[in-house]
Amino acid sequence: MKKILPSILASFAALAFALPAQAADVVGKAEAGAGKVAMCIGCHGIPNYHTAFPEVYHVPKISGQSATYLQAALKEYQTGARKFGSMQGIAASLSEQDMADIAAYYSQQAPASAPATVPAPTAEVKALLDKANCASCHGANFSTPLDGSMPKLAGQHSDYLYAALKAYAQPDDSRVFGRSNAIMAGIVKGQFTLPQLRQIADYIGSLPGDVKTVPESRFRK
Repeated sequence: MKKILPSILASFAALAFALPAQAADVVGKAEAGAGKVAMCIGCHGIPNYHTAFPEVYHVPKISGQSATYLQAALKEYQTGARKFGSMQGIAASLSEQDMADIAAYYSQQAPASAPATVPAPTAEVKALLDKANCASCHGANFSTPLDGSMPKLAGQHSDYLYAALKAYAQPDDSRVFGRSNAIMAGIVKGQFTLPQLRQIADYIGSLPGDVKTVPESRFRK
């Protein structure tokens, strides 16, 4: 796995430069994004909110996530590279500026936390993480990715992480929850069993991290 790392990093760089020039020139404004998140807060503004289809898992925490990553994720839902019905429907209605503004809003909604000690994994989990070489892209603490196009993972809901890893491991265009990132698919497909992917997700989700769910004020009691 380590032998293919240079090609993986090169592929990430290529993907970053492959973004449309129009998108690259758009500057997101958090204050503008605050007025564009009405369709987002019903899921991402409620702590511990679950989706029920195609399986039950927490919707991801996105406050404090990288703006570059959030914008890229919205673009992937818009193009169909990511599949989830409600997200595809929302992304289809957004302009490049809308996506940039929404991404800027959520990236600044939760300030970065002070560096924290990362609990050591068990020997079994460490072997899995080393095999996938996760830290080379997502950082040794899983909160400092190589660049903004890669997500912060530490503290993300473990069941969501597992659902995403499983989608990369079992790509199928007919899936209602799908991921078509060739790099992640190449890392996990055929390399790990589903129980092993669950172990990886459970460990990373247990770590202290920057990503959070910030309760939407109108939903507070």
